Amino acid sequence: MKLSPSDALRRRLVREVRAMFNDIEAGERPVQPSDDALFERNSPIRMVHADVVAMMVGGMRGLMLQMLHPHALQGVLDHSDFRADMHGRLRRTARFIAVTTYGHRDDAEAAIERVNRIHGSVEGRLADGTPYSARDPRTLAWVHLAEATSFLEAHLRYVQPAMPLAEQDAYFRQSAIIARKLGADPVPESRSEAAELERTMQPHLQGSEQAKAIARLILEQRPRGVGAIQPLLAAAAVDLLPPYARTMLDLRSGGAEALPVRAATFGIARTLRWAFGR
Repeated sequence: MKLSPSDALRRRLVREVRAMFNDIEAGERPVQPSDDALFERNSPIRMVHADVVAMMVGGMRGLMLQMLHPHALQGVLDHSDFRADMHGRLRRTARFIAVTTYGHRDDAEAAIERVNRIHGSVEGRLADGTPYSARDPRTLAWVHLAEATSFLEAHLRYVQPAMPLAEQDAYFRQSAIIARKLGADPVPESRSEAAELERTMQPHLQGSEQAKAIARLILEQRPRGVGAIQPLLAAAAVDLLPPYARTMLDLRSGGAEALPVRAATFGIARTLRWAFGR
C-alpha cells in the first residue's frame, strides 16, 4: 500500500535520525528500552533523555562547558580522536547515554565498566607540568555536572518548561547514580546542589585558546542527516550557555537575536516528536 505523504515524511525523518545516532554500517541498531533497566519507565531521567533535539542542543552545550576545565580539555587533546572524528565521538557518547538510561541493566553496567577501563589509561600533564587523570573525581564531577545541567536546561527550554522542581531534583538524583559509578565526586542530587557546585568550580575553569577552538569545532560540525539544521541547533546551544561560559569562549548570543533561534528550534523539536509518535 502506498504511503501517504505525511507517513513517508515521518519514516524518512526517523530513518535519518537513527542513522545519525547508530553506526548502521557496523551493524548498530537503536537501543531498545528495557523493563529491567537501571531506571524505571517514565521516570525523570528517561523523560529528559528522550527528546532528540533537546539532547543534541544540550549535548553541544555540555561539551563546550566540559572543555573549560583544563584537565578535561587536555585529556581530550591528548587521548581522543575528537577533532578527526567528531561525529563518531558524539555518536558513541549518545549511545552510552541511551544504554545507561534505557538499556538492560547488564548492558548498562558493561558500558560503564568499559568507560572506566578506558579512563584508566587517560593521564598526562598540562603545559605547566600539572598532572591530570581521567579518573580524578573532581574532573569527573565537572564533566558530569556540565552534561546533566545541559540536558536538563535543554529539556526545560524545548520540551517541558513547567517541569516540577521535584522532578528536576529526581533527575539529578538518578543521573548521580551513573556519575558515581564512573567515579565522580562530589555529585549533586538536586538542582540547588548543582547550582552551588557550578559556582564553586567556576574559579577552576579557563577560557583557553584550545577550548575556544574545540567549541568552534563543535559548533561547525555537520553530522550526516542533520547538516541542514546543525547551524540552528548550534546557535540554540550557544544561547543556552550560562553568560560566564559564553564570555570565556568568546561566543555571543541573547537578546532579540535569540528569539528566532528558540522559535525555530522548538518547531524542529516538535516535528521530530511527531515523527517518532511522541
